Amino acid sequence: MKNVTHSFVFLAHWPFAGSFGLNTDILATNLINLTVVVGVLIFFGKGVCASCLLTDLLDNRKQRILSTIRNSEELRRGTLEQLEKARLRLQKVELEADEYRMNGYSEIEREKANLINATSMSLEQLEKSKNETLYFEKQRAMNQVRQRVFQQAVQGALGTLNSCLNTELHFRTIRANIGILGAIEWKR
Repeated sequence: MKNVTHSFVFLAHWPFAGSFGLNTDILATNLINLTVVVGVLIFFGKGVCASCLLTDLLDNRKQRILSTIRNSEELRRGTLEQLEKARLRLQKVELEADEYRMNGYSEIEREKANLINATSMSLEQLEKSKNETLYFEKQRAMNQVRQRVFQQAVQGALGTLNSCLNTELHFRTIRANIGILGAIEWKR
């Protein structure tokens, strides 16, 4: 850029061989420059009027603005339609959520009642099983006590018999018992 400026300055100081030169004094050449510009515009723009150009520019600008407004309105309408659809979907989802919530609560209550019933039945079964186990354990304990008492009684009786009986009496008792057992077998 500096080179271009220097070349104009160089041309301004370079003497031409005639009356043509570059005047760098802007204030002095302002009227001449305006005249040249207006002349060029009139010569090249004969069929074009300035107001027509301005009108065309304004009409184009107006059409672009109106087009932008129409597009904005269409976008707004589309957005409002989407918003309304979204609201309807939201209401539908909220109703479904309420329905699920109510069904869920009733399902929870039903499951709770089922659980209580199942637990109650399990407790009853457990109580019954416990009572049966206690009864069997009691019976077993009683049988064990009876067996011990019987064993002790038999041992006591054998001890008494062994101390009181002599061998002769012992053999006679055995023969008498064998005779009784033999008679029982014949009856069968």
